[in-house]
Amino acid sequence: VWEIFLRWVGLRWLSRRTTQRRYIRAALMFRSLAGRMGGVLIKVGQFLSARVDVLPDYITDVLSGLQDEVPAESYEDICRVIETEFGVPIGEKYQTFDRQPLAAASLGQVHCAVLTDGRTVVVKVLRPGIEKIVDIDLAALATATGWLKYWKAVSRRADVKALLAEFSATLLKELDYHAEANNALRFGEIFHDDDGIRIPEVFLEFSTRRVLTLEDVGYIKITDYEKITEAGVDRAEVARRLLSTYLHQIFTISFFHADPHPGNLFVEPPGEDHEWRLVFVDFGMVGDVTSR
Repeated sequence: VWEIFLRWVGLRWLSRRTTQRRYIRAALMFRSLAGRMGGVLIKVGQFLSARVDVLPDYITDVLSGLQDEVPAESYEDICRVIETEFGVPIGEKYQTFDRQPLAAASLGQVHCAVLTDGRTVVVKVLRPGIEKIVDIDLAALATATGWLKYWKAVSRRADVKALLAEFSATLLKELDYHAEANNALRFGEIFHDDDGIRIPEVFLEFSTRRVLTLEDVGYIKITDYEKITEAGVDRAEVARRLLSTYLHQIFTISFFHADPHPGNLFVEPPGEDHEWRLVFVDFGMVGDVTSR
């Protein structure tokens, strides 16, 4: 009614006058729905919140809050996934395993743990049944984007079919922790001799397609400006290193970390044997720049 009918009958001015208020209300409704349903809808919201080339900032600002609104799976369900993957009780793999998650995301969640040899790690575990949820939700999205391509207000700004294809391909890769482990190992090799960059160690013997065990590198979140300053680190230097590191990834090695939101970037304070370091985590989403 607002976007098509009123414009068709000559009331375009009325539609335009209410656009921002209506879109914000729609974005809030979607955020609430995604929070309740979880899975792919949360990823859709996060994906769209980064598409400032497609959506106005008053919508992306609303959607950006989705990362913090993901309900966690129960410890029992997560424990069941781990024991199924390894075929042994969880106590044979981890000396301790925190019942409360460190972080809950749309596809999985992260728990702190201690290996049987005493090393502190973080463990990423896919949500139970997430593969089936993803299949169903992607089918629904394909139907919705099939309708959207006929709406000129959308189609003239974005190729929704191509966006869905990009989103789907990336999402399906994130369901395979073997691939993420290999990506992390590749980044570890690339930055092995760079004292200013830290990539967490991967523990392959404690990892499967649905469980990923990594070195705990939860230092200072890159947007926690006060703590960065308190640690004696120049924030402008952090910004310069972040930018130069991404330019190096894209233009020199043609392989880049493609999910640079604040939850995936940390600052390690200076230590006795090293200066401060920029820390990357979460390598489920990466990009390759081909010669073409």
